[in-house]
Amino acid sequence: MAKNVNVSVERREGETVERLLRRFVKRVKKEGILEEYRERQYYEKPSDKKRRIKSGQKRIAQRKQEEQKKDLERKN
Repeated sequence: MAKNVNVSVERREGETVERLLRRFVKRVKKEGILEEYRERQYYEKPSDKKRRIKSGQKRIAQRKQEEQKKDLERKN
């Protein structure tokens, strides 16, 4: 379900427009608005979504295992 998020930033006294824009962008990223938009931009079948997530987890596990191997080799 889509969240209804309105992000607003009040301009502080003596604050530049660039600084204000930077605070706004930070807040938008924190709320995850752009990420959700990109996910919802195109329909993805649930099975494809599960497959994508699972392959990402597998990749992370492989990297972790490789790092552990390297750490063991360094200790010896």
